[in-house]
Amino acid sequence: MRRPGRDTAEGVRRFTRRGLFLGGLQLGFMGLLGARMHFLQVDQADQFRLLAEENRINIRLLPPERGEIFDRNGRPIAVNEPSYRITMIREEAGDADAVLNRLAHLIGMNAEQVEAARRDLQEARPDVQVTVADRVAWDAIARVSVNTPALPGVVPEVGLSRRYPMRGDFAHVVGYVGPVSDYDLSRIKAPAPLLLIPRFQIGKVGVEAKYEDALRGEAGTKRVEVNANNRVMRELDRREGTPGTNLQLTVDHALQSYVQARLGEQSASAVVIDCQTGDLLAVASTPSYDPNLFVRGISVADYKALTEDKYRPLASKSVQGLYPPGSTFKMVTALAALEEGLITSQDTVYCPGFLKVSGRKFHCWKTWGHGNVTLEAALRESCDVYFYDLALKVGIEKISAMGHRLGLGEDFNVPMSAVAEGRVPTKDWKRQRFGKDWVLGDTVNASIGQGYVLTSPLQLAVMSARIATGRSITPRLIKSIDGVEHPVASDAPTMGLNENHLRQIRQGMFAVSNNRHGTAYSSRILTEGMRMAGKTGTSQVRNISAAERREGVTQNADLPWERRDHALFVNFAPHDAPRIAVSVVVEHGGGGSAVAAPIARDITLQALHGGTPPLSAYPASDRSRIKALQERLEREQRETGANGQDRA
Repeated sequence: MRRPGRDTAEGVRRFTRRGLFLGGLQLGFMGLLGARMHFLQVDQADQFRLLAEENRINIRLLPPERGEIFDRNGRPIAVNEPSYRITMIREEAGDADAVLNRLAHLIGMNAEQVEAARRDLQEARPDVQVTVADRVAWDAIARVSVNTPALPGVVPEVGLSRRYPMRGDFAHVVGYVGPVSDYDLSRIKAPAPLLLIPRFQIGKVGVEAKYEDALRGEAGTKRVEVNANNRVMRELDRREGTPGTNLQLTVDHALQSYVQARLGEQSASAVVIDCQTGDLLAVASTPSYDPNLFVRGISVADYKALTEDKYRPLASKSVQGLYPPGSTFKMVTALAALEEGLITSQDTVYCPGFLKVSGRKFHCWKTWGHGNVTLEAALRESCDVYFYDLALKVGIEKISAMGHRLGLGEDFNVPMSAVAEGRVPTKDWKRQRFGKDWVLGDTVNASIGQGYVLTSPLQLAVMSARIATGRSITPRLIKSIDGVEHPVASDAPTMGLNENHLRQIRQGMFAVSNNRHGTAYSSRILTEGMRMAGKTGTSQVRNISAAERREGVTQNADLPWERRDHALFVNFAPHDAPRIAVSVVVEHGGGGSAVAAPIARDITLQALHGGTPPLSAYPASDRSRIKALQERLEREQRETGANGQDRA
């Protein structure tokens, strides 16, 4: 049996050990707690301060002001205008669908708009500010502002939007902007953060697309303080972005508007180029379209109407369109032969109305033939047989080389969409393309701009300018960038062609328009010092059978539109001191002398006069018709706000 004193001493020792153990645990716990508090409050203070700051402060992108585009005289053709819009940030909205529905009821959004906004919100990052309604009226902005407590995450703003005051006149040159699409993003390796903002606008076609990086500018940022409900309380600071670059084009807005009006609603195109600098003064395609329709996404109905139009209003025919040049190509064949020393200006060829090659008849447009013709007469009256004979002497390789020398088959660096290269074929080209050998009939067809030869209106204008000057004129569309002049080709090198040979070609072209036997005599210019030298062209788009020739070739007017010949005309003026060169192509227009030449003559006079020319410049038999035409065009330009007026 234990003694009480011993038991008491043993109990005290056990209590002391237990107390020490518990005290040690408590001290250890307190130490750990203190260390953790020190870690959180001292070591990690900056990080948690930053996290707290991020909950209170948001950083948002500020879209930069897009660069504007002007014509050669400083007339705006692509501008920015203030636009009221409503944006929404999904992570700040809470129940985004409910907020969006309340907003739609408040400002009158239709079901399609609501669905588009919902889709944009879902596809964007939660913290991205998404435009859910654009170009809204001021009263809608006021209603949203009054109801802000019920619309978390919704912010009414004033932004900038693209507008094209000249509407269709520059649509094929300047192009348009539109919302960034998945396709756009797929073509960019590392998209800038701006491009990830839903409905952010970028250039889609034309100059807007080709100079997108320069026109877009760089984004700025702003820091805003928000409350517990994520409502913006105040703006803390702002760093403005860098505005986009302004561009000035070489195109003259008044001349461009006139050319568009003169071409009318035909499926046609025209190019006017400065013979000294290569400046493109007008680059027109008709029919056109209103690029403002695309700025915020064109409707299905509007887009369908454009794509189903057989006249292809979306196509920039002046640079994209490729056509057999017809008789406008005959200067190429003639120059190739002259440079090779195979003919002189006095040599003649007899034209009975056809030439038989390898057992096949190649016909002249004049059934009964032209008789004996010289080079000048062959150009003046567009004798096909003369050039058939010439081509057999010179060969396709020399013809092709001369075509390239004059600018055909060349890919000019013009900042427009889908600029076509064209084609001036060779023997190797046919072998590689079709696996077949070149035959003499191919050369005969090529000599008059048929067969495999394809050119664009831009190339035909360049060809005319090079023949007019003897220099390698290169087309230029950008005049200046942010006020800094773009390189000018006023010192373009000579082509190295014999000046006497060029003079003979020019004389033949002058006779086309000024000799009463010329194919474009009815479209001549009477004003001394402004007379033009030109060449008509009519290119077939169908084969004419032997039976049809025996019975009589069907007139263009009796054929369906798409089977009619293309009408072409090229010229330069004044013939003795060239200032401008012009090309006109009217798709399925019929004869070049009857359809394209009068248009080119009118455009030439308008460009040389810098406005409406006097009636004395036209043949007397034409003046009443020309007066009526001028009055109609001037009336249309006034009604649509041309001559520099805002067309929006």
